[in-house]
Amino acid sequence: MLDSIFALIIDTVAIVLAGALLLRFWMQAVRVRPPMEIAQFTYQLTDWLVRPLRRILPGAGGYDWASLIGAFLVALVATAFEVWLRGAFAPHAILLLTVLRICQWALYGLIGLLLIEVIFSWVNPHAPLAPFVRALNDPLMRPLRRIVPLLGTIDLSPLVALILLRIAIELVTTIVASLL
Repeated sequence: MLDSIFALIIDTVAIVLAGALLLRFWMQAVRVRPPMEIAQFTYQLTDWLVRPLRRILPGAGGYDWASLIGAFLVALVATAFEVWLRGAFAPHAILLLTVLRICQWALYGLIGLLLIEVIFSWVNPHAPLAPFVRALNDPLMRPLRRIVPLLGTIDLSPLVALILLRIAIELVTTIVASLL
């Protein structure tokens, strides 16, 4: 029981830290300037890892590779710990499980961003964070909005995006379950 509590704590810390690193990567990838509060939180939480990695992996092609590799390293440590707790040491599978875990976290992050955008559109479309969240979702939503027509004034493309992201999560989860 103590092992599962310790694993829960490690997993939670890893998800928060890797989530901030993935958000940092995504903000730069889509070229979105975050509001000051989000920027301070993200950078203060992740600078201790990103700055040393930037010396080895400078940004190239408009991407913050240090943030992405940092998220991968966090997931690697959490995955190695989980595999060690289960008592099965499979070094060849740890790297693949880490990649799949990062995919899961990124997909759940996109779902979270979509839900926040939908809530903003219902409650307060002019909220200070609404343009930021909309800009983060735009690369995913733009192609869907071209395909999915409006029904009156209702945009169903977020629903389609959520369904597609859930399908992707199910595929990743099935792959992870087959490896464990």
